[in-house]
Formats: sequence, structure tokens, C-alpha cells
Amino acid sequence: MKSYAYLLIALFIVATSCQKDFSNVEIPPLGCTEDLSENSFEITIQDKFVELPGKVSVFFKVDRKDGKPVAKLRNNDFSVYEKGKNDDCFKTISAFESNARISPNQQIFKYSTMLVLDLSGSVLQGSFYELKNATKQFIQSIIYRNDDATEIGIWWFDGEDKLHELQDFTENTSLLLSKVDKLDPNMSNDPSTDLYGAVLKSTVIADDHLAGYLNKGTIAASSVVVFTDGTDQAARHSKDEAIRAVKSSDASINYFTIGLGNEIDTKVLSALGPAGTIIADSNQDLEEKFKETADLVFDEANSYYLFEYCSPKRDGSGVNELVLQVSSDGLKGYAKTEFDATSFESGCN
Repeated sequence: MKSYAYLLIALFIVATSCQKDFSNVEIPPLGCTEDLSENSFEITIQDKFVELPGKVSVFFKVDRKDGKPVAKLRNNDFSVYEKGKNDDCFKTISAFESNARISPNQQIFKYSTMLVLDLSGSVLQGSFYELKNATKQFIQSIIYRNDDATEIGIWWFDGEDKLHELQDFTENTSLLLSKVDKLDPNMSNDPSTDLYGAVLKSTVIADDHLAGYLNKGTIAASSVVVFTDGTDQAARHSKDEAIRAVKSSDASINYFTIGLGNEIDTKVLSALGPAGTIIADSNQDLEEKFKETADLVFDEANSYYLFEYCSPKRDGSGVNELVLQVSSDGLKGYAKTEFDATSFESGCN
């Protein structure tokens, strides 16, 4: 009997000595288990809107850390987290209940591509017809795969101190192709190459065109694609002057270059086309290289998203924080912003 009593006492001592005091342990609230710290993307919020009775819209761009655009993400690649005045952390908003979706962005966004062609003497004599076919391929690759948010304009240069307009920015594919058909090897009056001057004039046109959309309340971005088969011969402007113009241009303008042959300076073209430089070794490669550049421009144009959802927050909740998370190829990234839920109520769809 004594042995049994001693055993009970021993068990009691062990149990009480192993017991921990949980009174001061903070248990995370529900919904706080999601890790929002990983950021493998550069997500840039361009603008945000609210529409009664409770819709929140965020327009943004997604790039990888190396600057490459992330195109064609789908609805299920996004998650939404909100944090209101009564929340200790960001909480997941159900995609089903919030009707979260990627929406067409034509009404608020315009993407313009400026194609600048070298028609100096060496091109006209050696690769003119290949250039015409490659230009048509470029136009078809950009517009046929996009929507009405995309437009293209075409300019050309030779040795003159002028950037010649072939066709101003338009969404009309037939018009663009017809203008390319009208290119003629006799249209140039100066066989020299004013490459740096063409770049300088292109930056002015691209900046002004972008500003025009912004002044009308339309979010816009653009690409400038310059093709050449040689180096600057006119020597009106310096290399450094042209490179500075590209670097100081609006951040929403991306510059690409396409080079042909063995007379080009790859280092200079890379500086003039920081978003991408592609080199064609021969005339036969030209159409393929224009297509590769079109793919780069296509991805750039399609890395902009309009994400919309119906918030569960209601009038009186004030300003709420919002995290938009992107998941793609096993990577995650997020952007943080806020919205005002004044007058929010049910009925959003």
C-alpha cells in the first residue's frame, strides 16, 4: 500500500514539473499563417480605383528580379489579402466570394510600339526586301496576338537630319501592312546613317506620345524598336548623347535594338536597347530576329494587369490595407497598397 502511495506521489511530481505556463503565449489569430515575406517579383502598382458598391481595382506590372516581364498570368495566379482596423494581420479574401478576376484593360491602358527602320544605302542595296518581310512579320506578331490596347507606328531614317514618318501610331493592321508595301528603295535621298539622330528623335516622339495619353487620363507604356545594319556615319550627334537620351526617357518606355551583319557595334546597340538587343548574322535571319523581338515586346505589353475583386469591407471600416500576391513557376511576390471603403455595401459583382 505504501508503494502504491509513493508511486502516485512520484507521478504527481513528474506531471507538475513538466507542466508549462501558457498564459503569456500569443496564439496567432486565424488567417495569419500565410507567409507574405517572399518577394521574387518586382510588382509595380500603376494605379488603383474603387467603384461602389464595393469593387476594388488595381492596375499593376509584374517583372522578374532580372527585369524580364511576366506575361499572361491567369486568375488563379493571384491571391488577395486585406487588413482592416480590427485585424491583427492580413487575411485571405476568398477568390470565389469576392469574384476576383483579371479584367480587360483596354479602357484604361494603351501600349504603343514605335518601329524605327534604317533605310541607309547599305540596307537598300543589300537587305531591303528581307527587311520589308521582317517588318510585316513583326506587325502581325504584335497586333494579331493582342487586343485593342496595342498600337504600332513606323518611322525610317537614312543620312538626313530627319526621322521620316511612314505611319503614325494605329491599331489598323491592314493600314500598317499597306504602308510597308509602299516602301521603295528610291525613297531615300541620303545613303548615310544618322543612327544617333534617329534615336534622339525617337525618344522625343515616344515621350510626347506617352504624355498625350497620360494627359487624357489613360495609363500608357510603350516600346521603341530600332533596326540598323551599321554604325552612325552622319556624326551629327555623339554616342553618349544618344545613350543619355535613352536612359533619361520615361521609365514606361522600353528600348529594343535589332542589328544586322558584321558592321554593327554590338556594345553600342546594347546600350541603345537596354530592354533587349538581338543580332541577325545574315539577311536570311532577319525575319526570325524580328519575330524574336516581337515576342519580347509582346511579353512587355502583356505584363500589365487589371485585377478586380469585390471587397468584404463595408462603410465605416475606413482605410484598409491590401496585399496582392502573385504566384508563378513556384515563385511568389507581392505588392502592398490601400483603399478607402467609405460607402461600401453589398451588391458588388
